[in-house]
Amino acid sequence: MHHPTPAQIRRWRRYLAAERAEREIYRDLAERREGREREILLGLADAELRHEQHWLELLGEHQLPAPRPDLRTRLLGFLAKRLGFLFVLALAQRAEGRSPYDDDSDATERMAADERIHGEVLRGLAARGRTQLSGSFRAAVFGANDGLVSNLALVLGIGATGASPQVVLFTGFAGLLAGALSMGAGEYVSVKSQRELLAASRPDPESQSALPHLDVDANELALVYRARGMGQTDAEEHARQVLATLHLDSDAPPEELDPDEAVGSPWKAAISSFLFFASGAFIPVVPYLFGMTGLGAVALAASLVGIALLGTGAVVGILSGTSPLLRALRQLAIGFGAATATYLLGLLFGATVG
Repeated sequence: MHHPTPAQIRRWRRYLAAERAEREIYRDLAERREGREREILLGLADAELRHEQHWLELLGEHQLPAPRPDLRTRLLGFLAKRLGFLFVLALAQRAEGRSPYDDDSDATERMAADERIHGEVLRGLAARGRTQLSGSFRAAVFGANDGLVSNLALVLGIGATGASPQVVLFTGFAGLLAGALSMGAGEYVSVKSQRELLAASRPDPESQSALPHLDVDANELALVYRARGMGQTDAEEHARQVLATLHLDSDAPPEELDPDEAVGSPWKAAISSFLFFASGAFIPVVPYLFGMTGLGAVALAASLVGIALLGTGAVVGILSGTSPLLRALRQLAIGFGAATATYLLGLLFGATVG
């Protein structure tokens, strides 16, 4: 084998450090779990160990001193010990998706394939957690962002008309309370209605009792499976098998998730929406609460809301396995766009009234 170049040695050492760090992350995650999830995470750790051995063999004498992982990998390892399981899975999924092995001739095709599959394994592990979180998380994100944007727009719009700080403050608190109550009530009705729609689409367990009385020749049961998405031939064959065992089961396309997992509890969604809207709506009134006025109050309110919008956008990006930075900037642009439009209208109305 030819002698590696300094650039190759640096790259291989970087890969070696990353593989070691990721192996430790998977082992740390496995210690928090049990059963199937623990076995899967330990399997991922074993795969990273195989990759580690590949780089050790290539490096030979250049493997020492032990390399340190890059800042991004160290940060992931730090967060893995402190954040919730779902957050870490989402971060690890994104890290696996950035694997450079596809374009590196020093990595084997098997290693590149492993990295792609690891991302899918992590996506599968995170799927149930994301589903269970989706109802209350959606209410929390929507509530916080609506509170931030709507109350910032309201406060800036009223302040731009030339109203006194007391009026702006009371208007802000009125908007907070009215919006939080409206959001909570609306979220309860929305989730409750969605649960009812899902429940109406689930198979009726009472239909089990009708099986012994079905006309085997007419095979009405086949229509059930055709309605669930099977083709005619497959539906008729499966119906014959079911009638032979008198057990209403199905290999048809999976049924909808349980409403508790798919959309969450309406009360939890309502309470989350109320509290997060109120917390978001409180931020724009903080400067006026401390007696600030004019452009100083506007600038501070906008800055505080901007930081909060960036934070919520980043959290959405992390949990969805997408870029936290892009999601944060998107939240900021949408929020500030709405607030700016309202502020300009307030200036216009204030000038007209004046």
